[in-house]
Amino acid sequence: MLLIHCPYCQEDRPELEFRHAGEAHIARPANMAEMSDEDFERFFFIRSNPKGIVYERWRHIHGCARFFNAARDTVSDRFLTTYKAGEPKPGLGGEGN
Repeated sequence: MLLIHCPYCQEDRPELEFRHAGEAHIARPANMAEMSDEDFERFFFIRSNPKGIVYERWRHIHGCARFFNAARDTVSDRFLTTYKAGEPKPGLGGEGN
């Protein structure tokens, strides 16, 4: 079982307490109503799926219930770091996105 560090609770908890919430650091378009269907599809549904380090949003649903970000290696499924929502993406090198 994976242990995930919650940056708000400041402790490592079992993965069963968390839910994946998609790719992190996605900027919402300012003019969403004016977007073409193709652009809206790309924004809403299409995400990168690289091999290596990815930045994801997670939610500690059985704890503080807060969203946070994590850098995870998709090859080893190892969490490299977690950080509070709104904080900048840490530079780790070898990043897929």
